[in-house]
Amino acid sequence: MSFELMMLAAATVWGFLQLVAAAQAANAQYGLSWAASPRDGEMPPLRPIPGRINRNFRNYMETFPFFAAAVLVAQAAGVHNELTHWGAIAYIGGRIAYSVLYVSGVPLVRSLFWNVAAFGMLAVLAAPFLPH
Repeated sequence: MSFELMMLAAATVWGFLQLVAAAQAANAQYGLSWAASPRDGEMPPLRPIPGRINRNFRNYMETFPFFAAAVLVAQAAGVHNELTHWGAIAYIGGRIAYSVLYVSGVPLVRSLFWNVAAFGMLAVLAAPFLPH
């Protein structure tokens, strides 16, 4: 398995952990009867920390498909170089740092790490189109 596919697997695990964290944070606030219900009724907004956990997960789900596509394009093209290697590291590292900062309520700096992840994803995507 290529390094980039291993990073995609790691990003998938990271996403799953965020899904579980968001679900558990909502369950802790709303209770198990809500968790087992069809959730048809309106609920009050999530408190700050559970809300951040939920919004962070939603934000992750906005970028993850693009990272997955970038890795799969590089894989299909047979391109595995420093750009794909470090781009994949930048994506997963940036997303982990972003998550920690977002949930902790740190403004502005978290956006820097969102950009690190975005540039990492773009590096992986660009690699097959550049001369090698």
